[in-house]
Amino acid sequence: MDAYDKLVPSPTPDTQPYWDGLNEHRLRLQRCADCGKVRHYPRPVCDACWSMNADWIDASGKGTVHSWTVTHYAFHPGFKGDLPYILLTVDLPEGVRMNARARGLAAADLRVGMPVQVAFEAVKDGLTLPVFEAA
Repeated sequence: MDAYDKLVPSPTPDTQPYWDGLNEHRLRLQRCADCGKVRHYPRPVCDACWSMNADWIDASGKGTVHSWTVTHYAFHPGFKGDLPYILLTVDLPEGVRMNARARGLAAADLRVGMPVQVAFEAVKDGLTLPVFEAA
């Protein structure tokens, strides 16, 4: 499993709970502890009220396809063997959008508003990534 040759994230104190959650097969989202706005990708300051107080919630894992792209060109050599692959933008019921790869979905089957469900793909020791599958 350690032969993963793609770019990997460098977690920060603000993002570590997100990455820890993925390793536990939980999709965790950051929430402003003052105004309650959920945000993704995690960051130190709420863009609604400028608070620096945050907590974390477990997302339902459900979502709907907002858009997608089929990638035919590898921006990094590690992705050449995956081409073509689908990158989804998914609307989560918690009020945020996130990007993740599609798993088990063909581009011809995708539709805006299509229900999807998060799944988890362990790519190397200590690194699990979210992917979306048909719900």
